[in-house]
Amino acid sequence: MGGVDIEAFFSSGDGWASPWVLDVGLVESLRFGPPAGHTELDVAIALTRLLHYDFVSHGTDGKGRHLDDDNVSIVIKAHRAVLERLALEPPVWPFRTFDGPRGFGTYWRDNGMRNSWQARRDCIEQILGPTRDALEELQELEYERRFTKGPSGSFKNLIFAAAGAKPQIVLRDAVNNDVEIVRHADTCLVFTDPLPPHGLTWRQTVAWWRKSHQPDADEKTAADALYRRLYRSLDSPPEQLVMRTYCARYAEERGFDLPALIPQVYLHYDPYSRRSGKQSGALYRQRMDFLLLAPDRSRIVIEVDGVQHYGIPNPPDEKGRVTHTAVPRLYAEMVAEDRRLRLAGYEIYRFGGWELTAPGGKQLLEDFFTELLARHEKPTL
Repeated sequence: MGGVDIEAFFSSGDGWASPWVLDVGLVESLRFGPPAGHTELDVAIALTRLLHYDFVSHGTDGKGRHLDDDNVSIVIKAHRAVLERLALEPPVWPFRTFDGPRGFGTYWRDNGMRNSWQARRDCIEQILGPTRDALEELQELEYERRFTKGPSGSFKNLIFAAAGAKPQIVLRDAVNNDVEIVRHADTCLVFTDPLPPHGLTWRQTVAWWRKSHQPDADEKTAADALYRRLYRSLDSPPEQLVMRTYCARYAEERGFDLPALIPQVYLHYDPYSRRSGKQSGALYRQRMDFLLLAPDRSRIVIEVDGVQHYGIPNPPDEKGRVTHTAVPRLYAEMVAEDRRLRLAGYEIYRFGGWELTAPGGKQLLEDFFTELLARHEKPTL
């Protein structure tokens, strides 16, 4: 299971008294990232196997153990760091070593496992089993993704809910792809937490908001404040209807575990604006109206098209009414960008502003979201 052998964490030792010598420098470095040529998932699986094997070995016949009391805590710390980067919950250890006052031996003697190897195996399984299962599920998803048309690349930044002046963004560290908003940072929100394996739920988004904006608020209060902030980034009635209709589902049973509907998400960034007259022209669509990061790892774009997407305004008539003239170039730019996104693995759904403002627009959206969420439910393995 996984692409890293547990032997990779050790040097050869002397082959007799010390057959396993932990490469402490390597394991310490895992707290900050995986070694070259390996993924976080590879490392997490290997560390889980190592800890499971050694603690079971210590609790049974004691043969073949790789670690000792001096270095097992180093591995536990690295294991925790790697799991957190994968947005997985680390195991809770009731002991930190093999022997001694805080060791596994003391724990099993104090908890009725003196005469049962199986009870000790079950104890380790209870601690590490959920982690192993979560990693296997994530591994299966990664395997499946190789044979699907999901987006390439990894999640890095989510810049969204822009309300007001366009934020000015610089690439602070081109090696690590770290971006920084240097002007108008207060007009948008930036999510940089690790993306959980099954997309981004409303509950997780609210937890991020509480941590970064309202640390003293309870979940319900924070959710209400976040919803209002997101809604403020929308200035067209059809977009507002989309937001209200979808977010009403958060109030239903398990509604907080639905994918979060993220509005006004920056997909590209052009440092110039159309109004400045300096726009590069290389990036047609800089923002998506809405984005869902679904449980099956799909990235779903929802666009609401007003007449400005395919036409230009004419001078007002004698009654002050403004009509528009269709411009084939605008339509061609829009569908060309759609093709590019689809080839990159995104799903795109478009609504005309007219159909959402017509009678039945709300019901149309409710039916659409019901079908969409059913299609992208968390996969069962």
